Amino acid sequence: MSEQNGRKSGGQEIPASMIERGNKRKQNKSASLNKMAFTSGFFFILAQLLARGFNFIVTPIYSRLLSEAQYGIVTTYESWLLIAYTIMSLCLWRSVDVAKHDFPDDYNGYVSSVHTLSYISIAIFFGICMIFKEQVMAFCDMDDLMFYMMFLYVFTYTSMLYIQRRDKQVMRYKFSTAATVLTIIPGTILSIVLIYHGRVQGLLDQLVHRRIIGYYLPQIIGGALIALILWWQGKKFVNLKYWKYGLKFSLPLIPEALSVQIMNQSDRILIGKIVGATAAGIFSIGMTISYVVWILEDSVWNAWIPWLYEKIAREEADEVEKPWTIVMHMFGLLSWLLVVLAPEEIFILGGERYRAAIWLVAPLVTGTLFRFYSYSYSAVQNYYKRTQYVAMGTIGSMIFNLIISYVGITLFGYMAAAYMMAISYFVLLLMQGILEHKITGMVIVPLGKTVKIALIYLAVNLATMGLYNVPWFVRYAVIAAVALAALKVFYPQMKAVLKMIKKKK
Repeated sequence: MSEQNGRKSGGQEIPASMIERGNKRKQNKSASLNKMAFTSGFFFILAQLLARGFNFIVTPIYSRLLSEAQYGIVTTYESWLLIAYTIMSLCLWRSVDVAKHDFPDDYNGYVSSVHTLSYISIAIFFGICMIFKEQVMAFCDMDDLMFYMMFLYVFTYTSMLYIQRRDKQVMRYKFSTAATVLTIIPGTILSIVLIYHGRVQGLLDQLVHRRIIGYYLPQIIGGALIALILWWQGKKFVNLKYWKYGLKFSLPLIPEALSVQIMNQSDRILIGKIVGATAAGIFSIGMTISYVVWILEDSVWNAWIPWLYEKIAREEADEVEKPWTIVMHMFGLLSWLLVVLAPEEIFILGGERYRAAIWLVAPLVTGTLFRFYSYSYSAVQNYYKRTQYVAMGTIGSMIFNLIISYVGITLFGYMAAAYMMAISYFVLLLMQGILEHKITGMVIVPLGKTVKIALIYLAVNLATMGLYNVPWFVRYAVIAAVALAALKVFYPQMKAVLKMIKKKK
């Protein structure tokens, strides 16, 4: 019988109309998933942009209210916080991404129980650090207030990570969006008010403390409320089965997550110790530009990954390469735009005293781009719970980064750290791409294709620094020409994506 009339199954013919209805249901189900992923993803990205983007917007205020050295101290302290919560929480919040598929009937219970285990771990770390308090404070260049605020923040920020991951996986957005915005923005405003009044009153030696108290206290209060909500909704404090599952998944990720944070933060710490706080402040202003790409990348990725995992689960991974390639090019163009506008960006963020930071933007932004490209490979390994291999690649890149950054800063000065970071993230991209194929046997995006795109944007971004020595209107003419070309190339693809999104459930 022809395919138009039907096909056989178990010796019986299946009517073509039934086949068509089945295909239509499948298409509708896929369209529904796409629409849900887009809606929740959009609001997740919006929350991240409002929260983190607000911090970026107020950077010019911080950089002018604080001296270069004070700004360097604040950003170095933030680096220690990012490293601290990664270790002390045992990265158990990362298991929330995959637990949804294994515990769909008690997902909130899983989150609540494993959240408790993270708090127990943080409390143990706090006890150990109290025993060696003087040594810890000396190594991290902290005083008493910074030390205790660190632990309060680690406890409560961990709760925020849990609720963000949980709501992202179930494709809800309202509560976690509100929680994120209503903790970050008040803290930012309060810290600016406290710093300003400190300057007016002549309390210049208290400005760092005022920034820390004002910024983190609202987040600590909000995070504590989130912790109570998680326990109330999940109604489980202890579940050994969930603990075992979370530890099995997350413990191998601790070295990987810690390595990522060390790669992200170690350069500022090394610069502060080798060169000084002022150089660390200048480097931090350059890093702030790369955070624009970073914020968007992480926000898009966190919104993207539930959809990616659903596609893998439905054996539809072949539908991922094309849209992901478009995403890679869009972020490549964004990185270039940030590079070409670096003189204006640095002037706005810090003023003329931070002008040297313009030469840091291209390597830092490009390194962040490489990091983003590596996500598509490590995500597949995480999905198949091969987290130990993700850790292997990241740890290797981190060790490599520490060595070459130390040598580069010592021999060539603090600016070398930006180039060392870009090299390290390129190595990470290569390692994760190779491991994905060897470990899982799956290739969503061919490594050769990703490397080609990465090298193109590296060359373009580095060459763009030559435009800093030409009149501003020449740079703006180049931007206009590139924007028109990009619109012509990418508009058809974006139109197709929007058409897919508008499909009814």
